[in-house]
Amino acid sequence: MTEPISYFPPSHLRHRKAAEVIPFLSTYIAKREQEIAEIEQMVERYEKRRLQEERSYQSMSALRRLLSGKKPAHHLAVEYIHYVKRPMEKVRQLRNEIEQASAILNTADPSAIVAVSSDMEDELKS
Repeated sequence: MTEPISYFPPSHLRHRKAAEVIPFLSTYIAKREQEIAEIEQMVERYEKRRLQEERSYQSMSALRRLLSGKKPAHHLAVEYIHYVKRPMEKVRQLRNEIEQASAILNTADPSAIVAVSSDMEDELKS
């Protein structure tokens, strides 16, 4: 699959000196990586649960399967979107933020002016 093109409108970018942002970036990157790990664990738990439900359904006798029923396919699709697709899009977005922060961190000149996203700006203020 192709990756979506990230576009930040100029209103979402703020310009600051790299020296102001550099001390903050390592904690920012660590926090984003922690968020990614939590989201991936949530997705993994969902997939494990779905697999277990499918296994238990398949192991039932034909009569029990008939009586218990199975979730309709459209319900499964909505669950997939809610528990897997959207969280993985969030992970992709967080990874892009980490790349941007790493690029700023790797700048050699602390007096350079760098573009900072509004999310990063909000976390800088707090």
